Amino acid sequence: MRPYFISGIGTGIGKTVVAAVLTEALQADYWKPVQAGFEKGTDSSWVASMVSNPKSIIHPETYKLSLAASPHIAAKDENIHIDLNRIVQDFNQLKSDRPLIIEGAGGLMVPLNESEFVIDLIKALDARLILVSRNYLGSINHSLMTAKLCRSYGLNPAGWVFNDNYLDYEHEIVAWSGYPALFSLAFMKSITPGTISEAAGRIDLNYLYSLL
Repeated sequence: MRPYFISGIGTGIGKTVVAAVLTEALQADYWKPVQAGFEKGTDSSWVASMVSNPKSIIHPETYKLSLAASPHIAAKDENIHIDLNRIVQDFNQLKSDRPLIIEGAGGLMVPLNESEFVIDLIKALDARLILVSRNYLGSINHSLMTAKLCRSYGLNPAGWVFNDNYLDYEHEIVAWSGYPALFSLAFMKSITPGTISEAAGRIDLNYLYSLL
């Protein structure tokens, strides 16, 4: 089973929330191979606190870096080189017949080392890409640039997850990019295990599986 890789159009767009909702909906396992910054806790620990089903396993990070910065900068700060081969080796130890949600760091062109980026990791893992877009001024441009980058790298994303209060241009991003909408998440005033479970329960799993 190919893993699902959660990336998107930038930083702070709700990838971790989307990852938690998908982990809950699919009763999948979760893995964030590169964590940069954990003073307020890791994304893995947050997802673990939000997932209610008894089947999901939260796997430890391959690289857990202290500095809240681009991964290549955070790694340099600790005299570490992020090695994609090491991440792939760890991934191979996780392989099973269960779905796996992998969360990336930032957007597709976030550097992991001097020459490799998040998009290179997606290809190395042969993962099915799920793109997250969030409603803000400029998100159409960022979404379509992300879609164009995917095409230039030969990636075929499963589709979009739209996060926040989306207007009609959700449909325009789908039309202009050529990638379908998997589902949308409305703005959550409070994010709790209950609201994550409610959001997961609203997903049409038959439709989702038909696209994944």
